[in-house]
Amino acid sequence: PNKLGGVIDLVMSIAILFLMPLLHTNETRGLQFYPLNQILFWYMVIMILLLTWIGARPVEAPYIITGQILTILYFSYYIINPLIIKLWDNMLNS
Repeated sequence: PNKLGGVIDLVMSIAILFLMPLLHTNETRGLQFYPLNQILFWYMVIMILLLTWIGARPVEAPYIITGQILTILYFSYYIINPLIIKLWDNMLNS
């Protein structure tokens, strides 16, 4: 419902996609070596589909909180994903 918050979320969701290649510092390049990140990838696909669906809904009571929760989950992916990659690399190098 907050227009400024929506604009900031939109800009951040695009900006984070441009920053991802710069932040990608893991030892291997493919997700086939990171099974937990494969699960997180499908989590991200589901989040994008649900956010697309919720964006088409009217701004009403159940959809507002659902959109806010999905937005938090969307951005949490970009925090959790690199942490799990580092954890997995440390486990493999030990």
